Amino acid sequence: MKPLIGLIPLVDDERESLWMLPGYMDGIRTSGGLPIMLPLTDHPAEILQLLGTCNGFLFTGGHDVSPEIYGETRRKECGICSPQRDRMELLLLEYAMKKNKPILGICRGIQLINAALGGTLWQDLPTEHPSKTQHHQHPPYDKPIHEVNLCPNTPLADLLGRSSLSVNSYHHQAIRDLAHALRPMAIAPDGLIEAIWHPETTFLWAVQWHPEFAYKTDEASQAIFKAFVRACNPGV
Repeated sequence: MKPLIGLIPLVDDERESLWMLPGYMDGIRTSGGLPIMLPLTDHPAEILQLLGTCNGFLFTGGHDVSPEIYGETRRKECGICSPQRDRMELLLLEYAMKKNKPILGICRGIQLINAALGGTLWQDLPTEHPSKTQHHQHPPYDKPIHEVNLCPNTPLADLLGRSSLSVNSYHHQAIRDLAHALRPMAIAPDGLIEAIWHPETTFLWAVQWHPEFAYKTDEASQAIFKAFVRACNPGV
C-alpha cells in the first residue's frame, strides 16, 4: 500500500473554486506516494478524521499568510490572504505535530509553519528586504535562478551530500524571525532562510523554493519528495 498524503488545496477566490498544481501530485506519485487534495475545512472533527486517514501532509503554496498570525498589522504591500485556509492549516499543523505525522511545506508552506510556531515574516521582500538576489523569477519556473548554501549537519545537507544548491524562486514573502523550535537548513546569499526543519519530529521539513516545478529534471527536488514519502511510509 502506498502512503496516502493529503495536500492542502489551492484557493481561487475569483472563481470560488479549489484546485491543484499537477507538480505537487506528480512529485508525490513518482516518489511512491498516493496524493489526495484535501477539502478546505477548519472543522476540528473533520481535520481529526483526515489525520486518521492520511500518512502525511504537504502544505502547498498560495495566498499570503495573514499577518495577524504573527502579531503584525497588515501592510498595503501584503497580498491577498485566505482566512479559512489559514485556520485550516493552523489546526492541521497543530494536530499533525501532536500525532507526529510527517509534514513537508513548500513556499507558503514554510511561511505558514514558521508563523504558526511563533516566527515572523517579511510581508513584502521588495519593500522590506531589498536584495540583489532574484526571489520572483519569470517563467519558466523549473529553471534555477539563485543559489542557497546548505547548513552543515542538517538533514537536507546530509540527504543531498553537498554544501550548496541552485534553486528556482517565486515568492515575495519569506521568514523574517525563525521560530525557536525550528532550525535552518538552507540560506540564500542575502541571508533569507530558504529551508527549515524541526529536530523534535519524525519529519517536518519546508523549503521556500518550488520542487513541484523542477522535480522532472532536478535531482535535488526528486530527493526531497522521496525523503518525504519515505517518512510517510516508514515500514518500507
